[in-house]
Amino acid sequence: MGIYEELEWRGLIKDVSDPSLRDKLNAGGMTFYIGTDPTGDSLHIGHFSSFLISKRLADAGHHPILLVGGATGLIGDPKPNSERPMITYEEVAHNFECLKKQAQDIFGFEVVNNYDWIKNINTIDFLRDYGKYFNVTYMLNKDIIKRRLDDGISFTEFSYMILQALDFVHLNETHGVTLEVAGQDQWGNITSGIELARRKNGTELYGFTMPLLTKSDGTKFGKTNGKAIWLDKTKTSPYEMYQFFINSEDEKVIDYLKFLTFLSREEIEKIEEEQKACPEKRIAQQTLAHEVIKFLHGEEAYQQALKISKALFAGDIKSLTAEEIKMGFNDLPLNEVAGNTLLVDALISAGLAKSKRESREFITNGAVTINGDKVTDLAYTIKSSDAIGNEFVVVRRGKKLYALLQVK
Repeated sequence: MGIYEELEWRGLIKDVSDPSLRDKLNAGGMTFYIGTDPTGDSLHIGHFSSFLISKRLADAGHHPILLVGGATGLIGDPKPNSERPMITYEEVAHNFECLKKQAQDIFGFEVVNNYDWIKNINTIDFLRDYGKYFNVTYMLNKDIIKRRLDDGISFTEFSYMILQALDFVHLNETHGVTLEVAGQDQWGNITSGIELARRKNGTELYGFTMPLLTKSDGTKFGKTNGKAIWLDKTKTSPYEMYQFFINSEDEKVIDYLKFLTFLSREEIEKIEEEQKACPEKRIAQQTLAHEVIKFLHGEEAYQQALKISKALFAGDIKSLTAEEIKMGFNDLPLNEVAGNTLLVDALISAGLAKSKRESREFITNGAVTINGDKVTDLAYTIKSSDAIGNEFVVVRRGKKLYALLQVK
């Protein structure tokens, strides 16, 4: 099976600019680029699913270039229903450096910045050397532009297509790039670059897009409770990432294995059979979490995430370090309590009870634990000696309500 057929099987090919691309991809030797704009200081899982294709193609004998758009990031590509808020030059420059380091650390490929060549183009040259090759009617017929016409689109966003086409031509002229790869929402920009190269230089370029990774309801994959799953582990810990993947939908998890891992067809099909036979074991979800976290952060980070998950499930809080507790309860606010504070009062201040009467009921009914140990003594006080690693006391009420305390 050639790389093109493998990408097809994984569901990673949506649109193709020319049928001959099948043979070209299978033959190897193409220089291609894939890009993103530095609108944040970390890549997220949505980027990961796209950027992984650079490694797949590199393994098949192609040469990847990753573009982080310092210039296009200052403009913002058209969103389906509104204009993106502009960010400052300083923010874009900072984000570029963060994303460049992250992309190089994860993938190890060359990273370029389109600000390096676009910054030197003045307005007249831009209009003469690039604008004259774009027919406005042609641009208006692109899907992303069409969707915005009723509500209106600024000239700034309208020009984004030209900048991305310019990038494709520039990278062809300076780096020998002949292929652009992107998500399906970038198809109009890719074909604009192909058309610009043909009209300006008589050069034949190619492109293909990948389907967007989605949940079963059609929404984008990569968020939990409205929060993005970042590749930077200081923003999304390996434990949080583990929880995200372990809760993947049964209907979509095999697709995620195809998109996000390098497991072979045989391995994935075997997992699919096991998943169907025993869905309650969540074998596919476990494998997905393991493969992605191992690739991004290493085996040790995965094992730590697994340890935290098992300890919290079993209520074995004392087996965790202070760092692991912080990861496991990252979403909880830290409540400060004075030494020798009655547990009855601590439950109220931590939001686990509304009144002393309610606190007493929870305690006497055996519904409260301190660091995993059940406490039924109404006279129990929170002491500094309770703090794990001299930092945290974990209080649980019932099965799922937690509070994180710090004794002062």
